[in-house]
Amino acid sequence: MGKVFASFTMSLDGYVAGPNIDHENPMGEDGEQLHEWLFDKGTDVDRQMADDINGRVGAVVLGRRTFDLGLPHWNDTPFPAPSFVVTHERRQPLTMPSAAFTFVNDGVESAVRQAREAAAGKDVVVMGASIAQQVLNAGLVDELVLQIAPILLGQGSRLFDNIQKQSVQLKSTNVIGSSLVTHLHYEVL
Repeated sequence: MGKVFASFTMSLDGYVAGPNIDHENPMGEDGEQLHEWLFDKGTDVDRQMADDINGRVGAVVLGRRTFDLGLPHWNDTPFPAPSFVVTHERRQPLTMPSAAFTFVNDGVESAVRQAREAAAGKDVVVMGASIAQQVLNAGLVDELVLQIAPILLGQGSRLFDNIQKQSVQLKSTNVIGSSLVTHLHYEVL
């Protein structure tokens, strides 16, 4: 069975999105700077790290807010894999070109279980700060894959807010630097 991992790029001051997130700015003000390593400015190291992440994903767990803000930009699932949206709203699955969104109404544990089954032995990636916090607190994350960007956002959404500190212990397994980000991998013990 594959791993459950959370993958986020965060600013040096700990934000995974800037302030004032809305449909016009789904990453918040200045938040798009976080992902420059994924696009034209990325180095060979960055491209390899992105390829490694993409190659692992067999399913996705994400929150409703991430779904609402991301769908107009993705026009598909965020990865070409079954995606499970944790929400209170009851909806039929939404079929997209690469896979489908399934809407899960009975919590993160159920979404992770369904995603593991759908991943067919590959890994499950968790997207969205709030959902990642819930999955971490539930003890369901096996690995954190973080990219630390050398920018300061000052405010916005933090990945590690609302974490029950005693529930998350980490072991560093890999550190790789580039000019745009530092790639960090942690095993969740």
